[in-house]
Amino acid sequence: MSTLETNSIGKYSGNNVSVDDALNLKSYDTAGRDALTSVAGDIIYNTTNTRPEYYDGTNWQSMQDVNLVISSLIIAGGGGGASSVGGNAGGSGGGAGGYINSYSTESSGANSSTASTLTLLPGTNATVTVGAGAAGGPGTNTNASNGSNSVFDTTTATGGGGGGSRANGLSGGSGGGAGYTGGTGTGGTGTANQGTDGGSSSASTPYPGGGGGGAGAAGGNGSGTNGGDGGNGLSSSITGSAVTRAGGGGGPVWSGGTPGSGGSGGGGDAGGYGFGNGDAGTVNTGSGGGGSTNGGTGGAGGSGVVILRYSNSYTISIGAGLTAGTETTDGSDKYIEITQGTGTVSWT
Repeated sequence: MSTLETNSIGKYSGNNVSVDDALNLKSYDTAGRDALTSVAGDIIYNTTNTRPEYYDGTNWQSMQDVNLVISSLIIAGGGGGASSVGGNAGGSGGGAGGYINSYSTESSGANSSTASTLTLLPGTNATVTVGAGAAGGPGTNTNASNGSNSVFDTTTATGGGGGGSRANGLSGGSGGGAGYTGGTGTGGTGTANQGTDGGSSSASTPYPGGGGGGAGAAGGNGSGTNGGDGGNGLSSSITGSAVTRAGGGGGPVWSGGTPGSGGSGGGGDAGGYGFGNGDAGTVNTGSGGGGSTNGGTGGAGGSGVVILRYSNSYTISIGAGLTAGTETTDGSDKYIEITQGTGTVSWT
């Protein structure tokens, strides 16, 4: 006849209780758990997810890996490409939006160190804003605008610098290129650990403008008969495959030269006299717009993006005001791309 074994439970001072042996929770798979009639405070071991869970009165919550670690790629909106009007060139390329990357060991802007990940408790709201790209500069001697900032919780990526129209480039996440100023113009300055500087313009015919800075390389200088190329962007595999984003816009030229190309990652190509308007930066890459001249229109900056990656034990909730793609599983992680708006996100 078998012997019934029991644990000895002792009560100590206060409400402390001790059990002689390990306490073994009742085990269910997820289907069996969901078939239970549960009340707040129930605790089980989920054999499907291999973790203890408790019922909060509405949902089953994990008791494992309480701290949620989130990697992110935050890219601000790109700066607009500038144009000009009159007998000489004077437009330039827009700079890429600030680029902050905390995934794996990948680089942040200007090839700086990986940013810090964010640790949150499940259920905690975190703010997300996706910065818009700036409009392209009109066919007047008016500087283009900077792109808008992107935000994830307490981290802000700075909008890309607009191109200068017969002026120095504007500073931003990456700096905008310089237009012909009657002399040599200076490109805008990039933000530390987010982006690079814009390229300078040339005072020599055909007055080529500077390219906008990219996340990975500075904008090219206007030189000889060539507009400066936009600086190249940076590659990230936060979505499971390598994608390059945040290129600078190309600098334009007056007649007889070669407009600059947009930087890798979505930078807009430049136009110019006889070459047309500047091209826009690619949406959701934070790339700068290409410049133009002689009454053409500069290209708009590309909108930014916020990409989040986290353990596949969790599911994200996207708040009102945000537009996002599908939450996708990649190995032991999930990721999601948030492409527009302002709102909050949280996880369960």
